[in-house]
Amino acid sequence: MILVNTDYIAGKELEMLGLVKGSTIQSKNIGRDISQGFKTLVGGELKSYTEMMNDARALATKRMVEEAEALGADAVVNIRYASSAVVQGAAEVMAYGTAVKVR
Repeated sequence: MILVNTDYIAGKELEMLGLVKGSTIQSKNIGRDISQGFKTLVGGELKSYTEMMNDARALATKRMVEEAEALGADAVVNIRYASSAVVQGAAEVMAYGTAVKVR
């Protein structure tokens, strides 16, 4: 599966199959949430949350690819990511793009 954030693949003719997306909502356990809360007092990277968001993006991407494969796609173009807080300590991450068949 070819994944690109452009609306084309150089030198390829594409047949558009449709919008595909994948999403997940993730949170950290309460112990990690408390420790990260203390970290905000002194500043610096919240590594636990960075890891959580990286995991969420990977899972959302995997789900988007599975949806594209179900349509018979060879690639997903124009990929974008969006995130939003659902509740304190939990975030939704969505990956979306256009599934295409390479001709």
